[in-house]
Amino acid sequence: MSSRMCAVLAPVALLGVAGCTSLPSNGPTAGAILHRAEARQPDGTATFQVIDLSLASVEAMNAPVAAGVSTLAALGGERRVDQIGPGDVLSITIYEVGVSLFAGNRAAAVAGGGFDPSAHGETFPDTMVDAQGRIDLPYLGPINVAGLTTGEVQQRLVAGLRGKSQDPRALVTIRQNVTNTAYLSGAIPRPGRLALTLGRERLLDAIANAGGSAAAADDTLVRVVRGTQMAEQPLGTIRTGSADDITLVPGDRIELIRRPRTYTALGAANRIAQVPFDSDRVSLAEALARVGGPNDNLANPSAIFLFRYDALADAAGERPVIYRLNLLRPDAYFLAQRFMMRDKDVLYFANASTNQPSKLFSIINQLFTPFITARQIR
Repeated sequence: MSSRMCAVLAPVALLGVAGCTSLPSNGPTAGAILHRAEARQPDGTATFQVIDLSLASVEAMNAPVAAGVSTLAALGGERRVDQIGPGDVLSITIYEVGVSLFAGNRAAAVAGGGFDPSAHGETFPDTMVDAQGRIDLPYLGPINVAGLTTGEVQQRLVAGLRGKSQDPRALVTIRQNVTNTAYLSGAIPRPGRLALTLGRERLLDAIANAGGSAAAADDTLVRVVRGTQMAEQPLGTIRTGSADDITLVPGDRIELIRRPRTYTALGAANRIAQVPFDSDRVSLAEALARVGGPNDNLANPSAIFLFRYDALADAAGERPVIYRLNLLRPDAYFLAQRFMMRDKDVLYFANASTNQPSKLFSIINQLFTPFITARQIR
C-alpha cells in the first residue's frame, strides 16, 4: 500500500475508532432509549418507563377513553329564567272599565250619559328597566321590578292603580329579554345572544339553534363560563340529555373552540408529518399506515415507540410512560388495531443500529471513489 493511501486511511480509521455517534441522525436507536429509561435520577427514581404493548396494557389504556370524563356536569345547578332585570324591555297595557284614568271618561260617548260597561286598554311605549331595576309610569311613579316575574309586576301595577282607576287590570310581557339570556361565540355559524325560556334550553339545543359547530364535533372544544366557574369538554363527548348536556342559566357564556386532534410521526418513518385524526377514533395500526409505516432502509421494526404526555399523571408525580410496539411479532398487528391514539401522541420510529456504520461506509466510499477512478484511468 502506498504511503499516500495510508495517509488517507489514517483519518478514516480514527473516525471509526471515535464511533459512529458523531454522524448525522434523525433520532436515537432503541438501545439509546432503553438505556436512558434505565438511568436514575438523583433521588433514585427512573427517568421514565418503557412498556411493551400487550393485551393487558392496551385494555388499560383504552378504558379511560371509552368511559369518558365528565367536566361540564360539574357546573350543575339551575336558576329561574322568568325574572325581570336591568336592560329588559317591557310591554305594558292597562285595561279599565267605566271612568278611565288613561283612556278618559267615555261616559259622554254613551247616549244619555249612562255608564259604559266596556273595557278600554292603553298600551304604553316600550319601557326599559333601568340600572336600578325600576320602571317609571304616569300616576304610579318609580316601581321596582327587578327580580319579579311578569305576573308579579302586573299585581304591583294593579295595586298602585286602586283608588285612581275603576277596576284596573294590567298585562305585562317582556318585549326584549336581556337578563335571561346565554351568549354563544367562537367557531359557530350564528354567534350571539340566546333568550332562555321556561322550556329550559340545554347546551346542545343552544348550539344547534346557532347552526351547530363550524368544525367537526370531535375537533371542537366547548367552554362554558358560569359566574366564577369555568369548564370545558370536547363537543363529541357530550351526549343529548346527559349530565354534560347542562341546562343553561342566565348569564352563561358558551364558546366553541376549534382544536383539531393530531398526532406526530418522527424518526425513520416513510413520512414525517403532523397527521389529523379526521375521525372520532384512530387506532395505532391506522396511524402507522397513514405515515407509510417504518422505512425499510432506516427503521428498526421492533422498536416503534409511542410517547404520550399525561398531565394528570405528571401532576401526581408519576413517571412518564413510553409504549413500545414490536412489528416483528405477528400478534403486534392485532394489538395495534385495538390500541387507540390520543390527541398529541408522538410516534417515533427508532433507527436501526446498523444505520450509522452504513453511513460511515458511505462516506468512505465517497472519499475513495475519486482515487479508484483515477487509478483506472491511468
